[in-house]
Amino acid sequence: MKGSSITIVDIAKKLNISKSTVSRALTNNPNVNPETRQKVLALADQLAYQPNMLSIGLRTNKTKTIGIVVPELISSFYPTVMAGAQEAAAQRGFSVLTASCNENYATEVANSKVMLANCVDGVLVSITKETINYDHWMTFYRRGIPIVFFDRVCGEMMVPKVVVSDYESSFNAVAHLVASGRKRIAHLTGPAQMLIMQKRLNGYRAALNKHGLTYDESLVIDTDLNVTNVKMQVKYLLEQKQPVDAIFAVNDAIAMEAVQVLKKMNKRVPEDIAVVGFGDHYGSGFADPALTTIAVPNREMGKTAMSLLLSLMDKEPASWKPITRILDGELVVRQSTIKPEPMVSYVSSYPGVFQMNSLHNREFSDDKKLKAI
Repeated sequence: MKGSSITIVDIAKKLNISKSTVSRALTNNPNVNPETRQKVLALADQLAYQPNMLSIGLRTNKTKTIGIVVPELISSFYPTVMAGAQEAAAQRGFSVLTASCNENYATEVANSKVMLANCVDGVLVSITKETINYDHWMTFYRRGIPIVFFDRVCGEMMVPKVVVSDYESSFNAVAHLVASGRKRIAHLTGPAQMLIMQKRLNGYRAALNKHGLTYDESLVIDTDLNVTNVKMQVKYLLEQKQPVDAIFAVNDAIAMEAVQVLKKMNKRVPEDIAVVGFGDHYGSGFADPALTTIAVPNREMGKTAMSLLLSLMDKEPASWKPITRILDGELVVRQSTIKPEPMVSYVSSYPGVFQMNSLHNREFSDDKKLKAI
């Protein structure tokens, strides 16, 4: 008999007990005799019994399945976040159904329908760069299916969110460049409608302002999160009357591509132009030169988002609160910003900078106000 065809009826017949007793034993119902439960579990294991989650869902309105929808799987960021989320889900006995959207809005909508069709008990979502309409996610909210956004979040929906300290971390990255003597700092950003891009841009602007440098709109360039655009954009920055001496990129992929373009154009990194990324993705520390970046607690983000989602499942929808949890990013200084001569001493106005052993998880409602340096 194949394991996939084993049912509670088969187990009941072999043990000469009712199928309702088997069902209760398999779901740890306290009304089942402990000795009977052990016999049921042992036989279920021996026969490789697998519960039919769809039929269970129809009976209980729960499938013990959680959906995770991410914008892409090219970088190491989202797989690591998902691993953290899956670990937290498994500890509570939940399975995970994942979907990637390839940065495409239509695919995101289609994936949301797949999650609904599979009757997920809740969903974790990070939106694509194209997403500006959230009706497909509002459907979950209206049906009482909990939803938690992470990293790339929807500011219009009053639901829980888990993000990194994009504003403060960007401020620290740019302040580090200023402290190393850079005065004309460009920012390679992403689509302006994305909240995460707005936060990082605001942190960049605040750092310039704090250190007496003029914000120049011509130095802020939208890459559309596409590395193929970087060559043309870096060339543009170098052809200006006042060429840039530093680049703050919105993520590590863009930053590392910028480094390669600069090297091909016979520019030394960091002697001529310093480069900072964001994310500390896999490979950033092995690049040539190794990339200075903001380390993000990816796995912690997944665990935190999943914990928030699971907590919503234990409550009535009317009691759900739109908590936002912010995880601190940390500046990791490497060779892409360090000149041969000693750097200017720098003390951050935010916790976590130059400290690689402390990750903080806090609740936050708005951009943190800057302290005087």
